[in-house]
Amino acid sequence: MASVYSAGDFRNGTTFEMDGNVFRVVEFQHVKPGKGSAFVRTKLKNVITGAVIEKTFNPSEKYPAAQIEKKEMQYLYNDETLYYFMDNDTYEQTPLNKEQIGDALKFIKENMTVTMLSYKGNVFAVEPPMFVELEVKYTEPGFAGNTTTTSGKPATLENGYELTVPMFVNIGDIIKIDTRTGEYMERV
Repeated sequence: MASVYSAGDFRNGTTFEMDGNVFRVVEFQHVKPGKGSAFVRTKLKNVITGAVIEKTFNPSEKYPAAQIEKKEMQYLYNDETLYYFMDNDTYEQTPLNKEQIGDALKFIKENMTVTMLSYKGNVFAVEPPMFVELEVKYTEPGFAGNTTTTSGKPATLENGYELTVPMFVNIGDIIKIDTRTGEYMERV
């Protein structure tokens, strides 16, 4: 991991220190206007407070990398408000709320192994595996000969996540999803 990041190297998930706080890049865009110099437009999440800010950087600005701890944990269950994760080494359980888990909630299911990210002991993100396989619980039936629409149809998965799938996907199918984009990859 880099000990210093230049703003031109920012990617989603890059975590760095700035003004005494730790920020994680949520979105970034490299902009090269016709006139003037290039810049990097970002949306940053303060990993300590959870606040999201928008900031523009000169690509050559440098910031120290934050020392982030990564730990493999297993998602166990939820009890309405909290989601419980177990340390695979110590069997210690860590309860987290929806805000701490964020978008990963759309892709995880019980007994799945995830990566927990923390800074000085405070969990700020949960990363699901890059690809997950989930069962389709509900979708409208596709019908033979429907080849004119390439847009797909909505489907609800076993964990409640909804996405668009091709017309040939049916209830009970197991599908693979890319967790970086949230999109259907293939039927398993």
